[in-house]
Amino acid sequence: MFVRGPAESQMFLLSILLPLLHPLGGVLGAKTCVPRPSCSECIQSPGCAWCSAKGFLQAGEPSERRCDAKEALTSRGCKEPYPPETDETLLMKDKELSASDDIIQLRPQQIDFQLRVGVPQTFKVSFKRAEGYPIDLYYLMDLSFSMGDDLDMIKKLSQDMVSTLQSFTKKLRIGFGSFVDKVALPYVSQMKRKRRDPSPHRGTSCQPAFSFQNLLNLTTDTAAFENKVIGQRISANLDSPESGFDAIMQAAVCKDVIGWDDGTKILVYTSDDTFHMAGDGRLSGISEPPDGHCHLSPSGLYDGTRFDYPSIGQLARVLTANNIQLIFAVTKNISAAYEELSKMIPQSVVGVLESDSSNVVQLIKNAYNSLSSSVVLEHHGAPQGLEVAYQAHCTSPSPGPPGLRPWSQRAECKDIKINQQVDFYVQLNMSRCLEQTEFHLSVQGISEQLKVVVRMKCECDCGPVEEASPSCSGHGTLHCGTCSCDPGFLGQACDCQQSEDHVSLDEKCRHGGSSQLCSGHGSCECGKCACQRSFSGQFCECDDSNCAKSNQQLCGGNGKCVCGKCNCSGAYGGEACDCSTHTDRCQTAGRPCSGSGECLCNRCVCKGGFDGDHCSHIPNNCTKYEKCVTCLSKHKKEEVAEACGVPCEGAVLSHKKTLRDAYCSFQSFLYDVTLTPQGIVHLRYAEMPSSIDKTWVIIGSSVSGILFIGLLIIVISRLLLELSYRREYQSFVASQQQTNWKETRNPLFKGATTTVMNPLHMDDE
Repeated sequence: MFVRGPAESQMFLLSILLPLLHPLGGVLGAKTCVPRPSCSECIQSPGCAWCSAKGFLQAGEPSERRCDAKEALTSRGCKEPYPPETDETLLMKDKELSASDDIIQLRPQQIDFQLRVGVPQTFKVSFKRAEGYPIDLYYLMDLSFSMGDDLDMIKKLSQDMVSTLQSFTKKLRIGFGSFVDKVALPYVSQMKRKRRDPSPHRGTSCQPAFSFQNLLNLTTDTAAFENKVIGQRISANLDSPESGFDAIMQAAVCKDVIGWDDGTKILVYTSDDTFHMAGDGRLSGISEPPDGHCHLSPSGLYDGTRFDYPSIGQLARVLTANNIQLIFAVTKNISAAYEELSKMIPQSVVGVLESDSSNVVQLIKNAYNSLSSSVVLEHHGAPQGLEVAYQAHCTSPSPGPPGLRPWSQRAECKDIKINQQVDFYVQLNMSRCLEQTEFHLSVQGISEQLKVVVRMKCECDCGPVEEASPSCSGHGTLHCGTCSCDPGFLGQACDCQQSEDHVSLDEKCRHGGSSQLCSGHGSCECGKCACQRSFSGQFCECDDSNCAKSNQQLCGGNGKCVCGKCNCSGAYGGEACDCSTHTDRCQTAGRPCSGSGECLCNRCVCKGGFDGDHCSHIPNNCTKYEKCVTCLSKHKKEEVAEACGVPCEGAVLSHKKTLRDAYCSFQSFLYDVTLTPQGIVHLRYAEMPSSIDKTWVIIGSSVSGILFIGLLIIVISRLLLELSYRREYQSFVASQQQTNWKETRNPLFKGATTTVMNPLHMDDE
């Protein structure tokens, strides 16, 4: 039953209807239609529509002409091509996203529409993770001997674990289970004493080993969880890997025993060692793979000696099918192995435990936040031939319908917060006709699903069938514009009777045993070919559009194309009727084509050595007559007429004394060449005037110039030097005249006479 949404949901409904009614990017128009002979085949060809109107086809046109692009049919006069634009129907169950008691996180909930082959349709899906969504958490613990200190810590932290989970939601249910290993060699000792107490050390006591045991079903009684954890004892096995895969498999498939509900399902797996996987059971002679069913005893024990360990692929399928999210809480030394395992299991995450599991509460909190912040939309149950593609719009608000963004096979948004809405656009495309089918879309880890019902549009509904229709000459049934003729009648309008000689009418339309009717260029109507387009002939073997062209016109526009050949009209001939018999374009003042060519198709075809429209131009005339000039230089002017006839090619020679306007020169001659309208070549020539040898003139001038310039430089430099000397002499004379000589005593001078007193000589007084 379909539920009509409330009035305030109309805008959301419109955002889903618009992409459906208008496929993105003009997909229909972008496809090239391949015509088909019937309506059902036509609408299965991408880009095609069908015209069922009576009288739409012209005489001789095949039924395939009814199948074409919708725009082409409309331009040819078809008023209602099939299918009509409004033929796509859409029914929905659409409830608004809600975080109240009736929590709805996925919108819409059901959609139903028709789909054509090769014509994609698109719709929008919205998701908003609600705050306080119910959580079912099953704690699965390794109780092998090395986990002894971890068990003691879990007993202490059980209350904190419950309190942390209740901070996410008040609707919490929690369960507890444990595992060790298969009770068989070489995993667990089979000695009676060891089976009762597998402890590896004297003085310590362990409970018997087991593969998996469900200790507490999911319950809201958190005190029961704490008591059950406190009451656990450690066990032991012989090898390092554990039977964790057995435990995960049974915890997932025993949903009625465990009590899984429709909320968020989380399985917490704690261990300090690696795991056994598929094939390891052969060591103890166990080779039968798990059957994927629940095998718990009434006491909650799983006997692991019947089936081998599950494979990673089996675990991934079971967890995905039951929407269970897996948290690996493992110690650092083995975290790398579980990181690789997590990559192969959807909606799983790895957290690193301390050696004594003291951080298990924070680990579960972080892992839950990591899982809940990632939103992955996926589909289940889509048949082969139905392609599903996605576009994710993770921002809020959504930017609107998708444009030219690429489509992908996966839809994922990360770092999404509680109550943040994300939108996904889903595109469906059918590659072949299928039966009516349905499949589901869901977000990983969420039990809510969107049911998608797809009805394939592979048959035409053109209205009632008209038997003995006048359009079929009363001898057939009209459906979708085409006739199905009664026995004994043939043809597009059933207006042909089958011949009495039992020769097929089609055979009469085949030329020379060809396999094609009417050479592939027409239709066979009652044993006669009705040719299409430009074809003609008894078997449409003549193509009246395949003749030679001139000036981009068939037969040059001067004839008619008949069966591949031009029938020229008037004064035209040639393969393309482009050759006129007139000669008016070849006439000159003298002879046609200046006497140097032939008039063909009213155009001059010049002889060698001449060109131009009227062959009146001699190309390279100076070079052409150099041999003639050479001959002239070797003979006297009285002899040239006879001696130079051949090299001058019959040109009329005219000797001149001077030629001021000559444009050719060679050796010692000036000359020019002209062509008269009568086609006669005239060559005028004259000797070049004698010239002075300028070599010595140039040398003498150069030497004289150099000598003159040298002497001039010497004279100028001598004059400048003389002027300089004169200025120096005058300056010396002036200085002498200004000198004033005076006699003074040199204070440094001392006389040469010295007076010495004899102390022995004394004057007598």
